[in-house]
Amino acid sequence: MIKLKKAVGAGVLSLGLVVGLAGFAGAATGTIGTTGPGSDNYISHESSTELDVENDNDVRLTNKNHQYASSGDAEVKGNTTGGDATSGDGENDNSVDATIEIDNSQTAGAFEGVGSGSGSGNGGESSIDTTGPKSDNTVKTESKVEIDVDNDNNIHVYNNNDQVAKSGDAEVRYNTTGGDATSGSVTNTNSATFTVRVTN
Repeated sequence: MIKLKKAVGAGVLSLGLVVGLAGFAGAATGTIGTTGPGSDNYISHESSTELDVENDNDVRLTNKNHQYASSGDAEVKGNTTGGDATSGDGENDNSVDATIEIDNSQTAGAFEGVGSGSGSGNGGESSIDTTGPKSDNTVKTESKVEIDVDNDNNIHVYNNNDQVAKSGDAEVRYNTTGGDATSGSVTNTNSATFTVRVTN
């Protein structure tokens, strides 16, 4: 959110035996010319600029991964001649790759030209000429610029990985001649990558 307030004020005043006021084209310009002797000629420019930039970024990353891998039982039992029993493999695989980029640098463009420019508080368009003898001529310029930048970045990353792996039973029993019983392997794999870039 960008708030910009700008107030420009200018005053032209000439006091003396002969008062002249000409060419006052607006709030940013002032001209006094052809005044009499002993004149007090005064041009004042006042410029006030307030720039308020507020960046409030709230980013929440949540990753919940629950894995359960189970290999079945392998049994060879109750046979005169038992063969082989093999349980299959169990495998879980999970991968998370998240990239968050927050760029507040574009707000810098709001500062371009703040407090600059001819005639807007710098007296560039002011002139006092053709005044009488013993005249007091004054051009006063006052420019005030206030810049307030507030960057509030809140980043929360929550990663919960719950894995359970269970291999089944392998049994060879109650056989006259028993074969082989092989329980399968169990694998759980989890990978989480979070990349956060903040530019203010």
